[in-house]
Amino acid sequence: MRIGQGIDVHRFSTDKNRPLLLGLVHIPGFAGLAGHSDADVATHALCDALLGAANLGDLGRHFPDTNPEIANIASSELLSEIVKKVRAAGFSVESADVTIIAEQPKLASFMPAMSDALTEIVGCRVSVKATTAEGLGALGRVEGIGAMSVALLKEES
Repeated sequence: MRIGQGIDVHRFSTDKNRPLLLGLVHIPGFAGLAGHSDADVATHALCDALLGAANLGDLGRHFPDTNPEIANIASSELLSEIVKKVRAAGFSVESADVTIIAEQPKLASFMPAMSDALTEIVGCRVSVKATTAEGLGALGRVEGIGAMSVALLKEES
């Protein structure tokens, strides 16, 4: 068994028309996050947890933000590719958990859909939770959103 962790943080975009995506789910009524891809911090943290558990580096190694060909790539595509790489390295995903850190928006009503969307791609149940930063730091000042994730892999024999 192998465990990995991932973390990602993005500031809010100045483009008010950019959609907010978290855990592969569109969150209406809020500006999106700034980034080279769709900036889905929850999915990016999960990708890094999966890569870390498989000793395959990090998301930026596989999908560098200097590559113009992947500008605005959907995080669903990133996650699908990462899961393929993890499986090709000889692992199955046994469990995964994501925690989103955000003062706003309130995410409780979206978490089941996030869990379902991530689960569909990963192939095992992905738990999704949310918390706040209690007003502390950049996340507490609502300058952006962060996420952390852990993943458990099993080496296939």
